[in-house]
Amino acid sequence: MCRFMIYKGREPILLAHLLTRPEHSIINQSFDSRLRIDMRRPINGDGFGVGYYTSETDPELGDGPCVFCATTPAWNNVNLARLAEKTKSSLVFAHVRASTSGVLSETNCHPFVFHSLMFMHNGQIANFNKLPALKRRFAMHVKDAYLGAIQGATDSEWAFALFLDSLDKLGVDPSGPAGLNGFPHTILREAMEITIRLIKDWTREAVEAHAVASKQASADSDDINLNEPSLLNFAVTDGHSVVVTRYITSRTEEAASLHFSTGSRFTAYKPRQYTMERRDRQQDVVLVASEPLTFERSDWVTIPTNTIVTINDQTVLLYPIYDEYYNSDPAVARSSGFAASRGLVSPIVQPQAHTNVQLPPLEREGRRRPSLLVA
Repeated sequence: MCRFMIYKGREPILLAHLLTRPEHSIINQSFDSRLRIDMRRPINGDGFGVGYYTSETDPELGDGPCVFCATTPAWNNVNLARLAEKTKSSLVFAHVRASTSGVLSETNCHPFVFHSLMFMHNGQIANFNKLPALKRRFAMHVKDAYLGAIQGATDSEWAFALFLDSLDKLGVDPSGPAGLNGFPHTILREAMEITIRLIKDWTREAVEAHAVASKQASADSDDINLNEPSLLNFAVTDGHSVVVTRYITSRTEEAASLHFSTGSRFTAYKPRQYTMERRDRQQDVVLVASEPLTFERSDWVTIPTNTIVTINDQTVLLYPIYDEYYNSDPAVARSSGFAASRGLVSPIVQPQAHTNVQLPPLEREGRRRPSLLVA
């Protein structure tokens, strides 16, 4: 499936330092994913998108992001390479696509934009295009202003429309200016939680209705797996705060992989080799990625499954999503089988016996850092 990457820094960074120059940049991952398990779709060649906010305040530019999408493979797009070498931004979204829903077209490439808001998704809403009742629930619930903004055919863009509607119903106008400090990050997080809850509930209702109608628990004959979970790794920003989720509608399976890294500077210590430099305790740079951009294990921390992350004023906070799929015991292992079957897991190499045990723990190594979770 897809991969996405987020950069948020106090200072603008040249896009090439994220997209093209690192040996394991997100663009290089799209054709050389060294950590990919699933080989049914060994490359992310169904298009890409890069969205970024300009650093200067200019009324003519507005407060929305600039987005560049194309259906050509990211590694073979000369315009992307040229753009990356001449563009700087302090907030960047990047996405490479291996499609599971929607045809190959620019309107189906992430990130999606609505005024100042930008959104992307890694995963799938289970059976979204196979259960008409599910899509009907979206259409009946979401306001026409946000339904009308859907240009493509992906479940991801419908999820974005639902997020916009949830934000609207919390009293925030998504089409209005974000202002100097953006929309309240707590409201963005609440709207994201509502979006996930509605998708989860509507999918269950549609599946149950289909099971009753077909009078069987599994309908293999019509190509619908009623037990398939939804993978909802969402990311949204208003140009100031960022909200990211790692979520799956399952108590036993892992969500699609997601990692974050913080430090003073993301820098090259030799050509094509990058690391997260830490000169002090400041979080001047925050990176979030489906697959780590470096092979330095100490650079990255795995975000626990079914967690929502907020980045505001360079502060990273992790909140568990408390619902029927939440497990209060972090020691309980989840299976990576389903996410791996969709190409959505990026395993970290097991440490050798001499490895420094003080390195930041990664879920893949069987260790957790519960203190990162905010109750």
